[in-house]
Formats: sequence, structure tokens, C-alpha cells
Amino acid sequence: MANPKKRHSKCRRDKRRTHDSLTPVNYVKCPTCGEPALPHRMCSNCNTYKGRKIIAEKIEQSAS
Repeated sequence: MANPKKRHSKCRRDKRRTHDSLTPVNYVKCPTCGEPALPHRMCSNCNTYKGRKIIAEKIEQSAS
């Protein structure tokens, strides 16, 4: 198995690891119900996106 010929410095090691960190999840307040929701996603509490009901519209369209 290959071994390094020279020891890598702490600086070089840390530069390699800069992209390994996790970013915290951002939440926004739903304008309809006020519950925290992911941005650019449907609110799982009231099933709305940009003030429009999403799930109820799909059920009505499939029923007719």
C-alpha cells in the first residue's frame, strides 16, 4: 500500500478539509400558519406554497 514520502503540514490538511463542514438548515416562517418550514418548499403543516393550497388542488383535480 502506498505511503506518503513527506508529511503534509497542518495548513495543507486543513485546506483540504474546508469543504467537509455541514451547513445549518435554514428555516423560514410560513406566511399562512406561522410554522417553521424549509424555504422554496411546501409547508408540511398547512400544505400551502406561496399562499396557495397545494394538496387540496391535486385531490380536487384527480376527483373530477
